[in-house]
Amino acid sequence: MRSVTDQLDLVLAAALTPPPVRVAISEAQGLLCAEEVVASAALPAFDQAAVDGYAVRSVDVQGASPMNPIALPVVGEIDAGTRAAHRLQPHQCVYVATGAPLPTIADAVVPRSAAERASARVNITRAVGSGQYVRRTGEDVQPGDVAVRSGAFIGSAQVGLLAAVGRDKVLVHPKPRLSIISVGDELVDVSRSPGPGQVYDVNSFALAAAARDAGAEVNRVGIAPRDPRKLRELVEARLLVSEVVVISGAAGGHSAELVVEALSELGELDLTRVAMQPGSAQGFGRLGPDAVPTFLLPINPVSALVVFEVMVRPVLRVMLGRRNPYRRTVTARTLEPIVSPEGRRQFLRGQLMRDEDDEYLVHVLGGGGTHLLASLAEANCLVLVDESATEIPVGTEVSVSFLAQRA
Repeated sequence: MRSVTDQLDLVLAAALTPPPVRVAISEAQGLLCAEEVVASAALPAFDQAAVDGYAVRSVDVQGASPMNPIALPVVGEIDAGTRAAHRLQPHQCVYVATGAPLPTIADAVVPRSAAERASARVNITRAVGSGQYVRRTGEDVQPGDVAVRSGAFIGSAQVGLLAAVGRDKVLVHPKPRLSIISVGDELVDVSRSPGPGQVYDVNSFALAAAARDAGAEVNRVGIAPRDPRKLRELVEARLLVSEVVVISGAAGGHSAELVVEALSELGELDLTRVAMQPGSAQGFGRLGPDAVPTFLLPINPVSALVVFEVMVRPVLRVMLGRRNPYRRTVTARTLEPIVSPEGRRQFLRGQLMRDEDDEYLVHVLGGGGTHLLASLAEANCLVLVDESATEIPVGTEVSVSFLAQRA
């Protein structure tokens, strides 16, 4: 039996990062930046008002208070977007809107709440210091600063910053394209009613969701034809447009042997048993002229999802350019005893929580029943039990890997 570590090393060695592509910034969210985006201009590009109010020289309003207001003539108004330059003279002020450029020699803004307008004059009731209520040129980004670094995750703030420095496109690590195929004589699509001995095709839907969560661009092919020649043609076509192919229901027994034989002309698929539970029976190979990583997963939905989480997801994260492809793990105390088979790493469904001391606790769900999909739907983590452990008492610390976070 191959260890989990050895199998991971094997599949990760095949995770070739697709070349970066340039996309519109509106399409870059959720991807990793593949270039150093350097600002060519200052941000803000000019001194501007941070609030609606009156642009002044700060020395002209020193000592202003409600008991000692300072009156200044209002010699104009400047709206946001105004291009014409305005010059202010000493002991004058100009009304400015938020975002409007400051007139020459003004170095502060008095908010409207600290001013009482009276026709062409205004009584200033609060002193302001130099630079107060002003967005200074370049205080956010200076020319030559790196606005978004290579390898940075592009979220809403990064998209906004790219727009702010005038970039409409950015180089990113693209989403790897993944195709999911189900095989099995017993499978029917969810749009049909299963007959005697038949079950719904669960895996293509569940694995497609898991792949999207991992960041892939997914094509859910559905149920593959039973004819070996047609299956080979289907897989061959998907290899041309995919960076990863996942075939569920082809990892154990006679069905797996038929799939491997049908695809033998496309490359070598290694059927193996990995020292893990669930999902021991699995397969991997690199098919087609581009040596596309191809995974054979169990038909059991829980086993298939666990193998995907442990083996396939890290490959997708590497392809996305992630430095650390693994989920966050923490240590938690068990709320019930755990029995585990010697020599296999267990991946148990769990519900992670905190006690009154903010310590992590974990409740194991579903026991060892790998067919219990409802318990996986309730889980927010996987409990990792080492190969050497067979009995874990209540209160023992175990490693726990987070699953997708709920809102």
